[in-house]
Amino acid sequence: MTLREVRDILQAEILCGQDNLEWEVEFGGASDLMSDVLAFGQPGLLLLTGLANVQSVRTASIIEARALVYVRGKKPDQESIELAARKGLPLLSTRFMMFIACGLLYKNGLQGLVTPPASG
Repeated sequence: MTLREVRDILQAEILCGQDNLEWEVEFGGASDLMSDVLAFGQPGLLLLTGLANVQSVRTASIIEARALVYVRGKKPDQESIELAARKGLPLLSTRFMMFIACGLLYKNGLQGLVTPPASG
């Protein structure tokens, strides 16, 4: 799935990275806990989150996410947008709640990450 398709499916606004809409995304994940993203994120991930601050951009960059989608109509501040642009990380914003956004992407063929089973 391309970022252009993600944009269209989620009726998303592109906040930065307009020139990268042909990039491919193979799998997605969603979390507001950046510690979970650091623990389970993988390069190439399409990350969906409601955490609209510079920390989400930094975390996405560390795991080498393909792009970051803010849910619930959230948008980061200008500092975050500028940091994402410098790091080559496309940012999108959708009005959909996280559950609906993930469901729409999954319904349209985007697979999720499989995490290891929790240890007791």
